[in-house]
Amino acid sequence: MGDRNAPTVVVLGSYAPSLVNFRGSLIETLAGRGYRVMALAPAIDAGVAARLRALGAEPLDISIVNNSLNPFKTFGSLRQLVRIFRELAPEAVISYTVKPVTLGSIAAARAGVPNIVALVTGLGFAFTEGGGLKRLISRTVASNLYGFALRRCSSIIFQNPDDRDHFRGLGLLPEGTRVTVVNGSGIDLAAFPKAPLTNAPRFLMISRLLGDKGVREYGKAAIRVKSRFPDAAFQLVGYFDQSPDAILQSELDEMIAGGVDYVGKLDDVRPAIAGCSVYVLPSYREGTPRSVLEAMAMGRPIITTDAPGCRETVEPGRNGFLVPPRETEPLAAAMKRFIAEPGLITAMGEQSRALAERKFEVGSVNNAIIDAAGL
Repeated sequence: MGDRNAPTVVVLGSYAPSLVNFRGSLIETLAGRGYRVMALAPAIDAGVAARLRALGAEPLDISIVNNSLNPFKTFGSLRQLVRIFRELAPEAVISYTVKPVTLGSIAAARAGVPNIVALVTGLGFAFTEGGGLKRLISRTVASNLYGFALRRCSSIIFQNPDDRDHFRGLGLLPEGTRVTVVNGSGIDLAAFPKAPLTNAPRFLMISRLLGDKGVREYGKAAIRVKSRFPDAAFQLVGYFDQSPDAILQSELDEMIAGGVDYVGKLDDVRPAIAGCSVYVLPSYREGTPRSVLEAMAMGRPIITTDAPGCRETVEPGRNGFLVPPRETEPLAAAMKRFIAEPGLITAMGEQSRALAERKFEVGSVNNAIIDAAGL
C-alpha cells in the first residue's frame, strides 16, 4: 500500500478489471516510483481490489455509468468525482476511456488538480464511421464533452496518430497543450510468452460482440472459408455488450451453425491464443488493439484491418495482412492465403513476436506514458 504522505496519482477507468488487465503494469510502475496510487472505477469487486492492492494501489469504487446519456446520472458522477478529488488532493489524475476522460478531467479541474492527463485509448462507437440516430447523438455528446474536457488537460496522450489527427481536425486539441502518441498500452512479454505453433489452419478472434469490432465480417468469412476448407477451424471468444452496436443472438447462432466455435468469455485468453495459428481482428477502428498485441507476443501472425490503430500492429507481408474494414471477401482471401501457404504461419509468427519486442514492450510504453504525463 502506498505511503499516504507520498504524492498521490489517481488512475481512473470505466471498467474495473481493466485497471489490472490494461493498466496494472502502469500502476505498479507508478507505485514503484514512490507515488501513492489510487485506482478508481465502478463496481470494483473483492478479486479486483485484491489484485490492485498487490500492485501497490488503493482501490476506490465510484458510480460512473458507462452506457447512459442520462444527464442526472452524468452530473451525479461528476459531483462524486469532484468530492473525491478534493479529498484526495492528487498531484495528477490519469483518465482513460470516454466517460472517465471527459467527466474525470472536468472534475479534476473543478477540484484544482494541477496535472490532468487524458489517455485517449480509442474513439469508440461515437466516432466510428456509420449512421444511425444513436451514433449521431453519441458523436455530438462525445464531441462536446471532449471539447470542454480537453481544454482543462495538462497532457493528452493518444495510442495512434490517426486518432490524434482526427481530434485535431475536429478542433478538439487546445493550442499549447502537450499532445503525445505512444504505442498503445504495451504488452507484458513475460506474461504472454511465445507458444509453439501449428501450421494447421486454426483462426481466432477475441472481442466483445460488437458490429464495429468486425464480428459480422469474421463470421461471414469463416462460414465462407469453412465451406471450402472443412478442416479449417474458427473460434470466437467474447461476450455480449450493452452497446447499441451489439450483434444479435440470432446472428451469433447463424455463425455457430456455419461452423464457428463460440467459446464465450474467458478470464485468461492465453490458452485460446496458444491453440490458434492465426489471430484475426477485423475491427473498424481501435486505439491499439490489446488482443492483437497479446497474440503478437505469443508469436501469432495477424489479420487485421487497414484502419486506425489496427494498422499500427502489422507490417504487411511480414507479420500478417491488412484488409479493408467492413468487407468480407478480402478477409476470407487472407484466411485462404494462410491455408494455401502454411509456411507463412511460422515465418510471420516470428515476425509478430519480434515486432512486439521492438515496439510494444510494456516497460517502454509505460515510461513513455509517464514522461508524457510529466510525472
